[in-house]
Amino acid sequence: MDKTGKKNNIAIKPPSEGLGALVFTVTTDLTYDQRMIRICTSLANAGYNVTLVGRKLKASLPLAAQPFVQKRLYCFFEKGKLFYAEYNIRLFFYLLVKKMDCIGAIDLDTILPGYFISTIKKVKRVYDAHELFCEMKEIATRPAIYKAWKKIERYTVPKFTNGYTVNQPIADEFKKMYGVNYEVIRNIALLREINLTEKKEKFILYQGAVNEGRSFETLIPAMKQVNCTLIICGDGNFMEQAKSLVTENNLQDKVIFKGKVKPDELRAITQQAYIGVTLFDDAGLSNYYSLANRFFDYLHAGIPQLCVNYPVYKEINDKYHIAALTDDISEKNIAAVLNNLLANEVEYKKLQQNCLTARQELNWQQEEKKLIQFYKNLLG
Repeated sequence: MDKTGKKNNIAIKPPSEGLGALVFTVTTDLTYDQRMIRICTSLANAGYNVTLVGRKLKASLPLAAQPFVQKRLYCFFEKGKLFYAEYNIRLFFYLLVKKMDCIGAIDLDTILPGYFISTIKKVKRVYDAHELFCEMKEIATRPAIYKAWKKIERYTVPKFTNGYTVNQPIADEFKKMYGVNYEVIRNIALLREINLTEKKEKFILYQGAVNEGRSFETLIPAMKQVNCTLIICGDGNFMEQAKSLVTENNLQDKVIFKGKVKPDELRAITQQAYIGVTLFDDAGLSNYYSLANRFFDYLHAGIPQLCVNYPVYKEINDKYHIAALTDDISEKNIAAVLNNLLANEVEYKKLQQNCLTARQELNWQQEEKKLIQFYKNLLG
């Protein structure tokens, strides 16, 4: 409960029959899940009765009002195997008494309850694959964990014949592995009016999960050679190591951790930034075929970015030329590319103008049409 004594784990819109009841399940704290807020808002505005189910942490903030139902499940455990086991059990029993016409499992970590409930209730089921879950570095490099998740994937994904993912290479991988034909619905930012003003100070921004495989091992030490501040907005499984890297390299004054930031505040910070960073190593296939949310968030803020030269980013950049792409994520090269963006005003302005042009085509208002059509086709 909050200080007023009111429960803050649920926010409800007035019930309505609409076009059907959709329930989506995640393991995230709903306050910060911009992707699911976008998806659920679009479907609610289209006339569906939408519920988004996530987790409640001890540090969770009260939920902001949304045009869909939000439910957070509290767990005693907050990470590791015990968390996933507890959360999935709690999710199953919550869903068991929930009315729905379709259940959407968001990534592999909530797919088992989604499969069992859809079978018991005889309702439609959808798999929303934001990534190749088993091929993320933190899973792919740990044989026992990989084996457990891969077993779940092999058991469930072929049974989810309806689904979508964020780009064509990932859709092709699911087709190759499991024979499913998933649609592509990219997670692109909502087109909003922005006011480009002179930057008060130049700073570099990383926003998103502070997880393994995001190249912090080279990005943070690179800042020794860059006359600029790096601000990191987010949290994740690599946070302690990232902070240790800052201490080891004596960069406490140049690398600032802001932790998780609410979406509205994050958009404001992003628009003030001078350069964005989208880096991944290629230790996991999920990274190589990624299409990160922040790639579009930087674009929509009108800021150029340093980005890895992986297939999906290259395809977009070849058309719009909005980023400085690199094949080399070494400390030396990251510093060189960042320094060039900071010093080369002509190139910077060119990339910035291209961002402003591209956002008129690459935006959620265009992408949501495919999402709404998907559910229209599925539910009739």
